[in-house]
Amino acid sequence: MNLHLQNKPVLVLASSGGIGLGVATEFAREGAKVMLFARSEDKLAAAAEAIAAETGNRPLYTVGDLTDPASVAEAVERTAREFGGLWALFNNTGGPPAGGFDSFDDAAWQSAFELTVLGYVRAIRAALPHLRAGGGGRIVNNASVSTKQAIDGLLLSNVFRSGLVGLGKSLARELGRDGVLVNTVGAGRIDTDRIAALDTIWAEKAGLTREEQRAKSEAAIPLGRYGTPADFARAVVWLGSGANGYVTGQNLLIDGGGTEAY
Repeated sequence: MNLHLQNKPVLVLASSGGIGLGVATEFAREGAKVMLFARSEDKLAAAAEAIAAETGNRPLYTVGDLTDPASVAEAVERTAREFGGLWALFNNTGGPPAGGFDSFDDAAWQSAFELTVLGYVRAIRAALPHLRAGGGGRIVNNASVSTKQAIDGLLLSNVFRSGLVGLGKSLARELGRDGVLVNTVGAGRIDTDRIAALDTIWAEKAGLTREEQRAKSEAAIPLGRYGTPADFARAVVWLGSGANGYVTGQNLLIDGGGTEAY
């Protein structure tokens, strides 16, 4: 299938590792012009090298913080300057801290909102003029399987990731006439550092080793394994491509059928 991504400008947030790096790699593999964005220049440089080595397509990168409005806006503007516009935005960020209701004060709630919701809103606000100027485009917002089934011990993520579904559905309705398609994706057990850290937390609570916790979780997933960043990325890249001409306002779980494993 031709995804119609050759030379399309794409911005991938939180793309120096994990899911974001996987998504950026797949966009590059399809010939897109990719801009990476994350806080660590060293990690971004390493990510750009890795993508270039794997795909033959070297991305650019911008250093910044998703909670800083100026750096988010600069990432969007630099993408448009360097690549002549913007076709797709993949909104992505690391998750807020784990914990239950009694773990968090007002500052923690505000910080999680800034990271998980407001950063996406600011990126979309900056991107929309460029998407509209190009006659349309794609926005894919990364959330979590917790939008369908709450995950114990991840209260902040459960609350704010669910808000992203409402954002995506609302924007899909507002932006359809502009040719901008907006979808939400939710990662299940994708094999990243974040999941390894959560497995450690859950293992300690259950009196298990991390390896035992992982085996228990994998046994509850119909496909019998954790997903890879590439598994996740291929679905995202299709949603963010020109091959997707009629799917918008959806909330797609990429979880190997294992949502009830939580």
